[in-house]
Amino acid sequence: MHAQEEPVPAASGGEPESSSGTPAPHDGAPTVVVPIEIEHRSYSRMQAASLAVLACGAVLTLMYVAKPVLIVLLVSVLLAFALAPIVDFLQRFVHLPKSVGAFIAVLLLVALTYGLTYLSYNRAVGFLQQLPQYSGKIRETVMRFRQHAENIKKTTETVLPQDQEEKNAVTVRQTSNWTEALTQGAVNVTEVVLLAGFVPFLVYFMLSWQEHVRTATVMLFRMDHRHTAYVTLGMISAMIRSFIVGNLLVGVFSSIVSIIVFGVIGVPYFYFIGVISGFLTLVPYLGIVLAMLPPIAAGLGIIHTEQFVMIVCTIIALHLFALNVLYPKLIGRRTQLNPLAVTISLLFWGWLWGAMGLILAIPLTAALKIILDHVETLRPYGAWLGE
Repeated sequence: MHAQEEPVPAASGGEPESSSGTPAPHDGAPTVVVPIEIEHRSYSRMQAASLAVLACGAVLTLMYVAKPVLIVLLVSVLLAFALAPIVDFLQRFVHLPKSVGAFIAVLLLVALTYGLTYLSYNRAVGFLQQLPQYSGKIRETVMRFRQHAENIKKTTETVLPQDQEEKNAVTVRQTSNWTEALTQGAVNVTEVVLLAGFVPFLVYFMLSWQEHVRTATVMLFRMDHRHTAYVTLGMISAMIRSFIVGNLLVGVFSSIVSIIVFGVIGVPYFYFIGVISGFLTLVPYLGIVLAMLPPIAAGLGIIHTEQFVMIVCTIIALHLFALNVLYPKLIGRRTQLNPLAVTISLLFWGWLWGAMGLILAIPLTAALKIILDHVETLRPYGAWLGE
């Protein structure tokens, strides 16, 4: 017979062990379970957030570095959407192939650009040729402002006298290198011309291959997301087309009113200055200031205080009418952006891409909102951008 094994007593203060070697729970004592799955989920979320931040930083860096290329692409997209109705008209009623219609539309765009450039150049040269006739009045106006500035400076020095060391200080001004400035300007102009040369070709291929591009873009998504992608692309297309047509109508209306008012006042080259001022009002928020510069600069030394007040009042009235009446009816239904989102987008895109960023800010933000509205997990962000 085997000897009977005696139970080994538990150590003082310890817990009895089970047959498997793990501590046996006390009777009635709660069991503590370590939340390993919760910790794993929290770590996964932190990892996903870190990757999202890194991805946003990489995208912003790419957008800043590739600014010229992206601006050319986006401008070409806007022009392609603007010319798409011409291609559709030629294909539907004249029965021309889409490639031929796209070629005709691009030719019209190039001809219109050349005509506007030629007309603007001739008007600018004529204005500069006649500028000496008004040089005496302009010089008198400038001298008057300079005299006021000197009087203010003398008054300030009388009230706040400078120290003796500051009076005896010698100011050294570094002369600018005009050769280097001209060379840098020529290089920048050359880059702009080379990049702008790609625009007609990009517009042509976007028009002639628009159905293929749209279908291929939809096919990039999974089967259960393709319908949403197709609807989203359609809404973005309608928004961009409405944005372009609406801005064109607002610019034409503002130009006609500006030409009439400037002609009555007597601003030199009012038909040329009125068009520039009318389309400058399209710049959000800053347009009300930019639109005043051409007529005031052209009428400097010629117009009097009454004409100056009339110019300012006309531009302010046009800007407010366009912002509160024309924009909501022609563009607002498509963009549906709240004023805070518009202001932030202008600040962001203007900082990132400069003047072209201000022009492209609203359509880019509106397209982003449409995408956010059609992604279920991102709809709260789209609602934040909306009205």
